[in-house]
Amino acid sequence: MPLASKKSSELSPEEVVGVKMRVKDKRVPERLALCFTRWEASMDLSSTDEATIIEVLSSRTSNERQQIKQKYKATYGKDLEEVLKNELSGNFKKTALALLDCPSEYDARLLQRAMEGLGTDEAVLIEVLCTRTNKEIIAIKEAYQRLFDRSLQSDIKDDTNGNLKKILVSLLQANRDEGDNVDKDLAGQDARDLHDAGEGRWGTDELAFNEVLAKRSHKQLQATFQAYQILVGKDIEEAIEAETSGDLQTAYLTLVRCARDQEGYFADRLYKSMTGAGTDEETLIHIFVTRAEVDLQGIKAKFQEKYQKSLSDMVRSDTSGDFQRLLVALLH
Repeated sequence: MPLASKKSSELSPEEVVGVKMRVKDKRVPERLALCFTRWEASMDLSSTDEATIIEVLSSRTSNERQQIKQKYKATYGKDLEEVLKNELSGNFKKTALALLDCPSEYDARLLQRAMEGLGTDEAVLIEVLCTRTNKEIIAIKEAYQRLFDRSLQSDIKDDTNGNLKKILVSLLQANRDEGDNVDKDLAGQDARDLHDAGEGRWGTDELAFNEVLAKRSHKQLQATFQAYQILVGKDIEEAIEAETSGDLQTAYLTLVRCARDQEGYFADRLYKSMTGAGTDEETLIHIFVTRAEVDLQGIKAKFQEKYQKSLSDMVRSDTSGDFQRLLVALLH
């Protein structure tokens, strides 16, 4: 009987192993699930096929990976995540499990971990909420409520304070204009408002900054920053660095840099994660997982342009083993 016409239950261990040779076949989510079960079929739990796991995780979309999880559960009565959790280790395990999560739930878990226990990891809150689209933020809020039976906005209000809380809550409203039209008159008015709220007064009126940075489209903000440069003779980033500090400054600068060049922003984050003492694997994982289906190829090109280095080569030199191989596979 041809392999394609057999049911999954009829496949021999050898045929299950052979399935991995057709992971590019768009018709076979069932067989994709079986790619993870070489050790299941052979009853040899010591022979996990990491190469197949890397191939499947890096060559499938998030939606396809959700289908794989469902098929695996239906076929074996086990959660694929739990199986891989027991079979894999280290940063390879973290990345593989992150790729099996749907994007909104992955972000929701990131945010929850950033706020659980003593202290809050404001950097994670800032990076997630300052870099996501309206649609993504709405999906994250829904996933957070579904997973933790709590409101993301309420938790952020409880775990942050002051002006950082205000800008994060503003971003959670998902009210950014995402159109392509640019209103030059509005750009000029916003530039004046930003100047009057910052360097043009004693102290800083953060509400004016929030109104502009959280609601205007990226193209509109680019026009505003140009108008600010003409009006004040100074770049908006210089003004923010002079007028703010700490986490609020980080949030504002993230919003400005993403409005100007989001791929460049993430290229910078990746470069910094692999320079200096040690490698920031958590940042590598977060960016590779969350941008894989969004703009990772653009980030890769921007990285080469800005640093005259291949992102793939830098990942190879700063990571190792199956973790390295999975990251490099995501880049191709």
